[in-house]
Amino acid sequence: METRYCVLYNPLAGTRNGVESAKKLSSILGGHEIRYVDITAVTDYQIFFDSVSADEEIIVAGGDGTLNRFANEAERFLEGRKIFYYPTGTGNDFLRDIEKTDSEGPVEITAYLRNLPSVTVNGVTRKFLNGIGYGIDGYCSEMGEKFREKSTKPINYTSIAIKGMLFSYKSTSAEVTVDGETRFFKNVWLAPSMYGRFFGGGMMPTPNQRRGEKKLSCLVWCGKSRLMTLALFPKIFSGEHVRHGRSIHILEGRSITVKFNRPVALQIDGEVVINVSSYSTQI
Repeated sequence: METRYCVLYNPLAGTRNGVESAKKLSSILGGHEIRYVDITAVTDYQIFFDSVSADEEIIVAGGDGTLNRFANEAERFLEGRKIFYYPTGTGNDFLRDIEKTDSEGPVEITAYLRNLPSVTVNGVTRKFLNGIGYGIDGYCSEMGEKFREKSTKPINYTSIAIKGMLFSYKSTSAEVTVDGETRFFKNVWLAPSMYGRFFGGGMMPTPNQRRGEKKLSCLVWCGKSRLMTLALFPKIFSGEHVRHGRSIHILEGRSITVKFNRPVALQIDGEVVINVSSYSTQI
């Protein structure tokens, strides 16, 4: 029996080639009826869901930021529906965390969109799927956005991080409160809170965090020396950085608040928020 699909795609995903990437579904799902809807043009999700017939399956085609937007905007309309995901972003950390690959075609993600944690930044609260980057990771996302505005080439976040650690980014002091207990740290480079394991295109700040558990994990990465911090940095891709206890602190809990002594950029599933002095997460 032929299945009908509604593909909700983001033309800005990846290196602004989201349309071409999403249209690959026409070959992958050959023989089935497909209609494509630009997610950036959807201003009312009630109207969008009313337009989706009962026999249509919804596929979200985009990156982690697209999926985050959908999870927040569409949350109250998901009851009784199956949602599929086809990655067309640059990092695709959500897909990596659920141990799927883009070669598998659309993956059902309905269960993953339920009971998500929330983050409050500058008075605005929203859900997130992967994690909150704060520190040099937020800086990397900010620089990546500026690069994307000027070029269609792939963004090398590792290169941005290395240059930031060596020259332009300055560490901070941090006050971190987990389930009511507060600790203070100096020379902080990273202070992300994670629901999944990955961000930044494969970085694994909290390797023991598991999606679906009723806890979040906060990495506090300290270091007086730029060079020593930079030398340790590549280990974040394998999770081996956690063995360096003098620099690395992993804090776990259901409610996490991080305050820096100066405002920096923050990222929520890859989406950048600038001039942030603190954030709070809870699950």
